[in-house]
Amino acid sequence: MHRARAVSTMRPRRLSFFLILVAMASSLGQACRVQAPAEAEANGGAFSADHDERDESRAGTPQTMADVLTASKPSDWRALDPQNTLYMELDTGRVIMELAPSFAPKHVANLRILVKERFFDGLFIIRSQDNYVVQWGDPAEGEEGAKSLRSAKTKLPGEYFRKAAGLPFHRLDSRDPYADEVGFVAGFPVGRDGPEGRVWLAHCYGMLGAGRDAAPDSGNAAQLYVVTGHAPRHLDRNVTLLGRVVQGIEHLTTLPRGSGALGFFETPEERVPIRTIRFAAEIPAKQRSELEALRTDTETFDRFVDARRHRREPWFLDEVGRVGLCNVPLPVRRRIPSPNSP
Repeated sequence: MHRARAVSTMRPRRLSFFLILVAMASSLGQACRVQAPAEAEANGGAFSADHDERDESRAGTPQTMADVLTASKPSDWRALDPQNTLYMELDTGRVIMELAPSFAPKHVANLRILVKERFFDGLFIIRSQDNYVVQWGDPAEGEEGAKSLRSAKTKLPGEYFRKAAGLPFHRLDSRDPYADEVGFVAGFPVGRDGPEGRVWLAHCYGMLGAGRDAAPDSGNAAQLYVVTGHAPRHLDRNVTLLGRVVQGIEHLTTLPRGSGALGFFETPEERVPIRTIRFAAEIPAKQRSELEALRTDTETFDRFVDARRHRREPWFLDEVGRVGLCNVPLPVRRRIPSPNSP
């Protein structure tokens, strides 16, 4: 994802051939939605195991996704870590993102500095490209009058993949055109070369990335984007991904599309102001959105993916029997307090 400025201030040569090729793919495919709590019961899901007919025998009868989630236990869910949960406040509401520091530690660390020093406050969403991405940052980046990064780094090495060895991986039985294997790590969709090869976050709907220019080390998390359309998996291992939206993506997907090239907003009036970006840990407890996500290392999740693969809802005439990595969204709901909670 290019870290280009708004089109009105961009020199034509900045529209690199690489960027044009990336943009051409924005008309393809269908998006898989990262679910907000109200939708999780109907659509949920993220992590997966190989399909096993024993899943149905354990459940007694074939189940739908709603059946699986309804029958889930409190231990099947995990609370989001406030230290790795990001809130972006817009005039229309809150966008909540979960970060993945185990995949992009340098970018997440730089993002912590940017948030701590209030870099994003008062900046803008500067791009909304149909069926592709929404991007935010400083529209004047690289020009006179640009907002200072202060103590944050201006360049970071790309964190496009990491070693797979020793990393918990839950395999999805799916023929994927972009990876030898696909599955989930701690709830995030990933591709993998093999147990001793590379593993990387996948560009599924709702994933959060750090924009860059043509140079591999030109990203710094000061320009961020979220996938709001089809899954542009051709970007895997080419752009640093550092998390995903878990709630509030509708505040991004419903934005007017940019009128400029690649969906950039051409005038200041088109830009969408960002009130603040904060880590949940900075917010008073009563003002937090207490969420929990379905754990991806449980039998419940395996049954959930089986139900996603075999669509047993009454509407379906064909159960399908297949599922792709980006067609397994992560169920998220409001956190249910423990009976022992004060």
